[in-house]
Amino acid sequence: MLLRARVVLPISAPPLLGGAVRVEANRVTGVGRASELPPGPDEEVVDLGDVALLPGLINAHCHLDYSTLRNAIKPPAGFTEWVQRLNSIKRQLSNEDILEAIRRGYAEAQRFGTTTICSMAAFPDLVPQLPPAPLRTWWFYEMIDIRHRIASEDVVSGALSFFENRQDGLTQFGLNPHAPYTASLLLYRLARACAQQNGMPLTTHVSESLEESEMFEKGSGPLYQFLEGLERPMHDCGHDTPFGWLWRNGAIGKGWLLAHLNDLKASDFSLLETLSPEQFPHVVHCPGSHAYFKHPPFPFTKLAGLGLNLCVGTDSLASTDSLSLLGELRKLHAKEPSLSAEDLLHTVTLAPARALGKTGELGCITPGALADLIAIPCSGPAEQAAAECVAHSGAVSWMMVDGQVSTFEPF
Repeated sequence: MLLRARVVLPISAPPLLGGAVRVEANRVTGVGRASELPPGPDEEVVDLGDVALLPGLINAHCHLDYSTLRNAIKPPAGFTEWVQRLNSIKRQLSNEDILEAIRRGYAEAQRFGTTTICSMAAFPDLVPQLPPAPLRTWWFYEMIDIRHRIASEDVVSGALSFFENRQDGLTQFGLNPHAPYTASLLLYRLARACAQQNGMPLTTHVSESLEESEMFEKGSGPLYQFLEGLERPMHDCGHDTPFGWLWRNGAIGKGWLLAHLNDLKASDFSLLETLSPEQFPHVVHCPGSHAYFKHPPFPFTKLAGLGLNLCVGTDSLASTDSLSLLGELRKLHAKEPSLSAEDLLHTVTLAPARALGKTGELGCITPGALADLIAIPCSGPAEQAAAECVAHSGAVSWMMVDGQVSTFEPF
């Protein structure tokens, strides 16, 4: 199949006015100007018209199973209040509610250009009941041993049994020790060993809120009191920042996808400055969720200056208003106006592809890449195509996932 578009945005190379992309099976096999890529004998030619053709977007952090909770929780006074309200709502959800939420989440993400999604699995036992995924999906098995009533080893054993015979063409798996306040150091270390043995990515929430920092640094605050009331062992509190505690104790390390890092301290930056690029974790920022909680300004420029790989995710509809990654990029740009449109698109293409170990396969249009592509209306010069894409607030006009043209479900 030969695809033609007003502009092709490879992301990993300059834009091409009057561009074309050849797809064979589920891979890109050619990229260039239409004049340089004539159709082969009997090859199907699809002229997409006045659009920018670019790689599908990658959502590096999402919770699909909360996709029916938009506006369900008013912006809270603090993070702990939100956690308590979310837990209360989760207890009322039926299996059918959760499966419907995942379906709606997929549909919304797809309409706004996401072709790959990293979703935390708070209800992993329901994943096998889902129909084939419409998007390339990494399900990150949520791991919690907050009360130590389930041995950490048993949590890992449960995750491994869950992964058996669950692979399909578009679905892969990773591990998600939930957060330092809900997962023990032992669980983190076991998850890390398990992931290394099985070649799976790792993610966690860390330094998400001021209340999390207060709990770990000072051994006090609303989150400390809430978890102490749940009989969580609190011996790890009062020593270090959440990020510092996990890193210095070998719980997290290079290659992890660290969601949020909203409240990094001077000591955290000092620690990061001691690392070589080969030791860096990846960082996932969620601008909409960040604004919902009224967190302090996110240190995007400072982290980028250190050389960390910065990705963007949506988080869940329990703390943001949309699963549109382009909408997230516009929110990020409002806070970081020095970022170019190309910089912004990097955070939802090349950066998360690198974090997932898929450089050259996802997040770019280049020979050998997987054929995950989207089209967005574009009428200006090629040099402005990236900016037109970021500014686009509607649904994408066309999508291909794994070499197959997608149809859109209502959400």
